[in-house]
Amino acid sequence: MRKIIYDVIFGYESRAGKLFDIILMVMIVSSVTAVLFDSVAAYHAQYGAFLFRLEWLFTILFTIEYALRLYSTPNKRAYIFSFYGIIDLASILPTYIAFLFPSAVYLIVIRVMRVLRIFRVLKLLRYLGEANMLYAALMQARRKILVFLFSILTIIIIFGALMFIIEGPENGFNNIPQSIYWAIVTITTVGYGDISPQTPLGQFIAALAMISGYAFIAVPTGIIGAELMQQVQRQTQKPTDDSRECVSCQATSHDLDARHCKFCGNLLHMK
Repeated sequence: MRKIIYDVIFGYESRAGKLFDIILMVMIVSSVTAVLFDSVAAYHAQYGAFLFRLEWLFTILFTIEYALRLYSTPNKRAYIFSFYGIIDLASILPTYIAFLFPSAVYLIVIRVMRVLRIFRVLKLLRYLGEANMLYAALMQARRKILVFLFSILTIIIIFGALMFIIEGPENGFNNIPQSIYWAIVTITTVGYGDISPQTPLGQFIAALAMISGYAFIAVPTGIIGAELMQQVQRQTQKPTDDSRECVSCQATSHDLDARHCKFCGNLLHMK
């Protein structure tokens, strides 16, 4: 019995496993949609009771599903602390936590992360290779990104301090932390407008911050883009043969099936 439950819940090759996963996807999407509608005041006033009962129904079903996963898996600890195991548990906790903190019920939207199983259901696992490539690029660029973020933070603090000195509390810059908040909003080109410089010098500094913001956006894009290109090159690079040397330019590292030198075009001696 336990093996049958395991094959249905964790399996995806069998017809029953595929059907279970598809039904699970539909329930997850329906549950998240119900929470989204419940957050709208007009729908909450008219359908609040129905949406509340519907959410409890989904929570009970997901709780039973989680219990069956624990019951059927041979390595319970591995499942509990796995990525999907943590997401499965986190998707049912908000409804129970809502007894103490009612607003926590909206955290149910975390269930949408369970839809990641659609990669398995629809045999889209090959796309995970692309995700791994992006992850590898981010990991390779992490030191550059950290240095960049530290530099940005330094510049933001300087801009905030300058605006506090130039504008002062009379123009809404009551302290340096609030001025730093203004600098973050300005450099990220969000521009809420709740605080704005009034003096010509302050407006000049603000213009510099805005122009700098566009440059700052381009830098991490270039860093990650360069790392992605390197990852692509590593994966697509053909194995080379260093044993053959071109008699014309003495170059090595030719492709295994090369007949001519890729540097000078001279005919290579075949093995």
